[in-house]
Formats: sequence, structure tokens, C-alpha cells
Amino acid sequence: MQAQLLDTTAEERELARRAWSHLEVVHAVGIFGPDVMEAHGEAGIEDPISGYVAARVAPVGAVGPEVAAALFHSFAPAAMRRALPATWELMSPAQLIEVTRRAAGDVLGRLGEGLEDEVARAAELAREASLFHPVEGRALAAGRSALSWPGEEHQLLWEAATRIRESRGDGHVACLVAAGLDGVEAHLTVAGDTDEARAFLKGLQGWSDPEWEAAVDRLRARGLLDGDGALTEAGRQLRDGLEAHTDALAAPPWRRLGPESTEQLIEALQPIVYRILDAEILPMPIFAGKTIDPRGPGSPEAHGTPDP
Repeated sequence: MQAQLLDTTAEERELARRAWSHLEVVHAVGIFGPDVMEAHGEAGIEDPISGYVAARVAPVGAVGPEVAAALFHSFAPAAMRRALPATWELMSPAQLIEVTRRAAGDVLGRLGEGLEDEVARAAELAREASLFHPVEGRALAAGRSALSWPGEEHQLLWEAATRIRESRGDGHVACLVAAGLDGVEAHLTVAGDTDEARAFLKGLQGWSDPEWEAAVDRLRARGLLDGDGALTEAGRQLRDGLEAHTDALAAPPWRRLGPESTEQLIEALQPIVYRILDAEILPMPIFAGKTIDPRGPGSPEAHGTPDP
């Protein structure tokens, strides 16, 4: 892991994290945006989690729950079994990709009214950046990269943000696997066993109480959580190392885009990112303290890669 970090500078890793923290907000409207949930509901997908699971894995094809669980890593297999293969009986992967992308573009279009120049510039730079992001060993990113590009700029921005997100996310999963962390353990290494994490992540990603408790016990046995469920110093060091390694894996594409163009992308994204956050359509348990601090001064700052 240290050898990999030596291939990048601290400045490059920090810039990669800043760029991702903005693009993650744009990507998230395709999960939590009201237009997206409504579009899925009109197709008969009543469970929002099922819609998310199927839409995200759709570029890989009409796979079953076992494959989806392996690719996502952080979702309970039970959540995958609720979504798949039932969703494919309602919509094909190609149909779901198009419906989701169009609805995400509608959200960005509504919130980005009056920011057409910024959206156009951000879409242009994000698309260019996405072409530098690797897909080798990254199945979700590879599936996404095989899709055609939409012509509408808000959809283009969302698509580029999502491709970048999947490339980084696949790299992050590789780091988690190398650290010997399963899906629920990965969540626990972000901030420990808190009531907020239990309530939100168990509901969103389907982990049961026995599964959660067993993971807490395993991390205590490894010395990563203390008796109160808080991260130990070893736990904090492990998570810091995971974040640094994820940033190091994500830095080379931004090096190829160049720091000046990356800063221009961040600047173009800021107005639309702040409007998305001000609209309060995203769940704050993810976007406060785990991914970014949306209400902090200046640009959003990333605190921890969401375990995809």
C-alpha cells in the first residue's frame, strides 16, 4: 500500500478527493432525486432501494443478486434478492438505464436553471476526465464506460460523474477486500457503531441486527472497535490508510486531466452542487460527516469514501 502511495503526491491525492466530493453530489441525484424515484415508480418499481440496485448494476446486464452483491460489496445479500431478478421483469437493463439517466438530468436541469454556462463547462470537463479513469479490474466502471453518451448536457454531466464515481468506487472496494473487510465491517470503520449509522445503513443497505452485531464483534476481536463500539487508534489508522490508498488509486486520471483543468471543473461544479445540497433531496446521514460537509465554509470537503 505504501509503495502505491509513493506514486502520487499528497497534493494529487487531495485534488482527486476534492474533485470526487463535488461529483459525488451530482451522481447522487440519480439515486435520491425525486424525479428518479417517481420514474422508477411509474415503471412499477415501488421499492426505491430495488430501483437503485437495478439501475446501478444495469450496465453490466441482467445479473442476479449474487453478482450484484459481489460488485456492490457493501449491500446485504438480502437487499439484492429483493431487487433482483424481479426488477428485470418490469424493465430491461437498457430501459432502466435510459429512464434513470433522463430523470437524473431532469433534476439537474431544474436545479441548474440559470447555470447553463457552468453546467456546459462542467459536463465538458467531467466527460474528458471520465475518459482517463481506468476500467481494468473495475467491473461497474467498465459496464458504464460501454454506454453511449447522451446528447443533453445535464444528462451528460450526470453520466460523466457516475462513470468517475464507479471507477473510484471499484478501486475503493478493492482496498476494502485487501484489508479483509466485508460490507458491514466497512461501514463500521467509517465512524464506529453509532445509532445514526445503524438506523440509516441498516435500512438503506439491508443489514439485519444479527449481521450488524456479528460484525461489531469481529472488529472488536481485531482491535478495531472498543467496548463502546468506537473506533480504536488501530481502527482509525486502518480507515485513514484505506482513504489514502483510494485517493492514490484515483489520482492518476486527474493528473492526466491536469490540475488547472481539474480546478476549473470544481469551480464550474460548485454552483450546481450547492443548489443540490440546498434543495435537501439527499440524505444527510451520508452527506454530513461521511462523504462531505455540505454546510462547511468554502468548497465541500470529503471526509470518507462512501462504501458503494
